[in-house]
Amino acid sequence: MDLTLTEEQQSFQALAREFLDREVVPHRIEWDRRESVDTAIVPKLGELGFFGLTIPEEYGGLGGDYITYCLGMEELGRADSSVRGIVSVSMGLVGKVILSHGTEEQKQEWLPRIATGEALACFGLTEPDTGSDAGNLRTRATRDGDDWLISGQKIFITNGSWAEVCLVFARTGGPGPKGVSAFLVPTDAPGFERREIKGKLGLRGQATSELFLADVRVPATAMLGEEGQGFTIAMHSLDKGRVSVAAGCTGIIQGCLEAVVDYTTQRRQFGKPLAGFQMIQDMIADISVDADAARLLTWRAADLIERDQPFGVEASKAKYYASEAAIRAANAAIQCFGGYGYVDEYPVQKYMRDARVMALYEGTSQIQKLLIGRAETGINAFV
Repeated sequence: MDLTLTEEQQSFQALAREFLDREVVPHRIEWDRRESVDTAIVPKLGELGFFGLTIPEEYGGLGGDYITYCLGMEELGRADSSVRGIVSVSMGLVGKVILSHGTEEQKQEWLPRIATGEALACFGLTEPDTGSDAGNLRTRATRDGDDWLISGQKIFITNGSWAEVCLVFARTGGPGPKGVSAFLVPTDAPGFERREIKGKLGLRGQATSELFLADVRVPATAMLGEEGQGFTIAMHSLDKGRVSVAAGCTGIIQGCLEAVVDYTTQRRQFGKPLAGFQMIQDMIADISVDADAARLLTWRAADLIERDQPFGVEASKAKYYASEAAIRAANAAIQCFGGYGYVDEYPVQKYMRDARVMALYEGTSQIQKLLIGRAETGINAFV
C-alpha cells in the first residue's frame, strides 16, 4: 500500500478544506443550535464534487478513488459531522448501492441527481424493534399484481425529512435475513410519511427522522437487486459505510488536535502557554497518535476496496478504532480547554457530542468486535 498522496488527492483535500472552512465552519454553531443545517449548502457541496466521489462520470459523478473519498469524508468530519452524514448517507449508503446492484434504468434515474446533490437519498433499514438485529426487521412488502405494497416503520433515518428517495428494506418472504428485499421508494409516494426527531445529543444539524409507510405502492422495477437479496445488499453497503464513518471520525480527531494545539499554545497560565505543561502535552500526544492510527486503518480498508479485495473485517477495525478514538480525543480536548471546552463558542464540546453517536450507528462498537472476533476465531458469536 502506497501511503503517498498523489497530486490530485492533495489538490482535492486542499480544495475541500478551503471550501469547508469558508462555507461550513463559520455556521456550524448556528446550525447546531437551531438543529438544522442550511440546506443551501447541499448544491454547493454538489458543485465541488462531494456527492460524486467514486461515482463514474457517465452517471454525473466525479469519479476518483477511495482514498480521495476518505480525504473528503475526513475534511467533512473535521468541519461538521452533520454535513458529513448528509453526504455519506445519500452518496455512500444509497448511491454506491445503486451503482453496484441497480439496473441500468435505476442508475440512470437516480445516480445523476444523487451524484450532483440535486436529490438526497436516505437508507431505510433501522426499525424501532430492530437495530443491530436487522435480519429480523418487520416492515413488509406484499405483491399486488405488478406492484408491491410496503407497510412498516423506520427510525433514526439520516436525511429522512429531506430525501427524495429512500432505500427501504422490507420483508418479502419468510423470517430471517433471506426473507428481506430492497426497494427504491420515492418519498412523495402516497402513504409515505415522515417525522423529524429533535433533541439529539449530537449530529443535531442533520435531519434524522421516523418514517411511516402505509401500503406504499411501488412497481416491481423499484426492487433493487433480486428478491431476498436485501439483507446482503444492506450488509455490503454498511461495510463501505463503515469506511466513511471511520474517515469522518478521523476528521473529528484531527479537528480536536488542531483546536487543542491552537488553544493551548495561545492561552497562558502560571506565566507560560498551557502547551508548555507536561500533562497537556501528554493529552496532545495521545490525540495525535490516535489521528494517525485511525487514518491508516481507514486508508487500509479503502485501499482494499480500490483493489477489489475483501475489506469487511478491515472496515470493522477502522470503524471500531476510529469511533472510540474520536470519543477519547474529544474528551481530552475538553479537558485541555477547561471551562471553555464546556461551551459551544469553542468546537470541542460539539466534537464530543458528535463523536458519541459514531460508536453506535452503522454497527455498534460491540458489533464490530463480534465481526472481528469471528474473523479471528472462525466462531460465530451472533448465534
